[in-house]
Amino acid sequence: MMPPTPAQNGESPGSLAGRDADLQQMLTPEQRQQWQRDGYLVLPGFKPAAEVAAACARARALVEAFEPDASTSRFSTQDRSKLADAALLASAEQVRCFFEEEALDEAGRLRVPKAESINKIGHALHERDPVFTAFSHGPELAALARDLGLVQPQVWQSQIIFKQPRIGGVVDWHQDGSFFVTTPQTVTTFWFALEDATLDNGCLWVKPGGQRDALREQYVCDHATGTLSMRPLDRTPWPTTEGSVPLPAAAGTLVVFGGLLPHYSAPNRSARSRLAYTLHATCGTAAYAPENWLQRSPGFPVRGFL
Repeated sequence: MMPPTPAQNGESPGSLAGRDADLQQMLTPEQRQQWQRDGYLVLPGFKPAAEVAAACARARALVEAFEPDASTSRFSTQDRSKLADAALLASAEQVRCFFEEEALDEAGRLRVPKAESINKIGHALHERDPVFTAFSHGPELAALARDLGLVQPQVWQSQIIFKQPRIGGVVDWHQDGSFFVTTPQTVTTFWFALEDATLDNGCLWVKPGGQRDALREQYVCDHATGTLSMRPLDRTPWPTTEGSVPLPAAAGTLVVFGGLLPHYSAPNRSARSRLAYTLHATCGTAAYAPENWLQRSPGFPVRGFL
């Protein structure tokens, strides 16, 4: 069942605004300066061990309950045409599993056990699954979002990202703003390490200050046909690891970064998985592009962290 909306709780927008005003500041002046300068923050210990353990257990239970069929999609950031299917668009309001690109052979058979085959689960976990609903909401996240400039946060998407041992795929340099275009650009990524993320198993890399770059491309959906495509916008070259920084993160760490910040993660060829959970939020005061792939129906409105 979907969690109650503020209106269902009997709360008016005015009462929500009053509650938001009571939130304590989460960031120090130094962290605010770093956010403006570098475009990202690493916040160790943001989630307590018990919440992280519950999220990990729930992620594995979802995989155990998953029954693959012919409609299950592979996930690839290098050949995005593999994403152009009904499963991705339907996942905007549901919870769907996507295979690791190297998990299947040429005939579509699993090369590895099912538990090691899933690339990610998305994209409405924060609304549809009770464990991840609890993980994704609360005054701490609401206060942090406000400190980052999201005066009216709207959480569009959630993902469990597995980065499986030995076959975890590369995630090429990209900007999350490509997938959640707003005017002005406001999308912010909340990336939680559910397991230790290291150089060996594919931690994030970012280009400090890269949030001042232009948006290089836009992921566009023709909603009449269900066709998805990447539209080039700017010829600024993508960064490389030279001049960029890795962000190793212990379980429980939250990494936040803006939608224009280029980031990347290497393939996982180690024997250890790198489980993570992400949320993408925009500010409701900005215009959300109608050509964005993820849209919500009137009966399933987007909401914030409270």
